[in-house]
Amino acid sequence: MTELGEYLRACRARLSPDQLGLPTSGHRRVPGLRREELASLAGVSVDYIVRLEQGRVKSASTTILTALARALELRPDEEEYLLRCAAEAGISGGARPAEKRSQQVSRATRVLLDSMVNIPALVLGRRMDILAWNSLSAALFTDYSKQPARRRNHIWLTFLDPEVRGRYANWERVAQECVAYLRMDAGRYPNDPELARLVGELSVKDPDFRR
Repeated sequence: MTELGEYLRACRARLSPDQLGLPTSGHRRVPGLRREELASLAGVSVDYIVRLEQGRVKSASTTILTALARALELRPDEEEYLLRCAAEAGISGGARPAEKRSQQVSRATRVLLDSMVNIPALVLGRRMDILAWNSLSAALFTDYSKQPARRRNHIWLTFLDPEVRGRYANWERVAQECVAYLRMDAGRYPNDPELARLVGELSVKDPDFRR
């Protein structure tokens, strides 16, 4: 097994399904995340994970490796080590993508939000990330400021947060709109690792999303 394979297995072993909010069932022969679970979270096939760990992959885009790093919740230095292991294993891939452009909300937009006192309002970015909100929206749905950054996403909250999910009178319609938006976003940004991670997490954790 290559150093890359050993590192991936070690990273899987240190994570538990409970840490990631994944359902657990049956006896586990070894601790940690199963290959099937990692594959779903990263948006790749189980066979790909097996071949990558066994050193039988000759080409892997940085996008895929980054998606694996996100699924394994690696720190920036750990992600760099993962990429270095891949390079040393002779795995060819694209150059590291340019830093993604930060999603920012202008001062004028924030002033407009604050002035909307009679209607809940959000500013959504890529993947329906929640970038800004007014006080009525926070009161009606959830206190977004208390949500971890990776969960401050309209689709994640709609499917996986019971409190937010229960706020909708017609949740099925809202869920269908969210899925339609994700499909559109995936068509526009097919190499977005954060989008792949979001879809993978939703697929693993929510049976309604998998339908």
